[in-house]
Amino acid sequence: SMAEEQQTIRIFCRIRPTKAKTGQYDLRSDEQTVPLITFYVPKSEADGLVNNRRETYPFKFNRVFDQQATQDEVFQRVAKEVIDNVLDGYNGTIFAYGQTGSGKTFTITGGAERFADRGIIPRALSYVFRHQENHPEDVYTTQVSYMEIYNEHGYDLLDPKHEAAKLEDLPKVFLQEDSERNIHLRNLSLHTANNEEEALNLLFLGDTNRMIAETPMNQASTRSHCIFTIHLSTRPSGATTIRRAKLHLVDLAGQDQLSPHPLTEV
Repeated sequence: SMAEEQQTIRIFCRIRPTKAKTGQYDLRSDEQTVPLITFYVPKSEADGLVNNRRETYPFKFNRVFDQQATQDEVFQRVAKEVIDNVLDGYNGTIFAYGQTGSGKTFTITGGAERFADRGIIPRALSYVFRHQENHPEDVYTTQVSYMEIYNEHGYDLLDPKHEAAKLEDLPKVFLQEDSERNIHLRNLSLHTANNEEEALNLLFLGDTNRMIAETPMNQASTRSHCIFTIHLSTRPSGATTIRRAKLHLVDLAGQDQLSPHPLTEV
């Protein structure tokens, strides 16, 4: 059923555009067949390896986005259905995983140069507030939080004081377990956003704190996880109960501690 399908974990692959020559790969991604990306590593490039090594490495995904894919296409295919479920009261998470420089932050937050380059977070905020405007009969509360995890410590990026010269200056977030073994985040501030502009300003505040608080050599940005969460409360018209759900949008640390592998040159 559609409901069962919506609850499964889905994995998407996005190939970063590059001006340099890329390794050879082939995409098969249409509605009829299983989306597949195959990398080709010619034997001649595999210095010193046994010559009967395979040359093709196929990987299956729910969908593969080639270099030409737009931010809007990624949002429509990856995020829209997750957000619809959150609006229906089901928690959802979208996270970007990959090597440093592979385009995780661009996909999740977006680029600063063009409006069309905005990523999943600002598009999700627009989508949520547009939905609320289209359903004025329901009562909504929208709050956001923004946390950075570095060296197994959590930091609140929505600290309004703007005094953080380094990450450790930001308020520390603590994990707490209640009697029913639910995990809570203590000292993580929740900020109410009444409209898209207020929500975007909170995103900008968090991103500013994130940039200001980066450690030397840019270590923090590549070795930290950032979690932007939209907390939604909805009381449908005529209902006595309130529906609550969270949408977590996660920019994971760069996965660079990979062991040497034939695909590293691709």
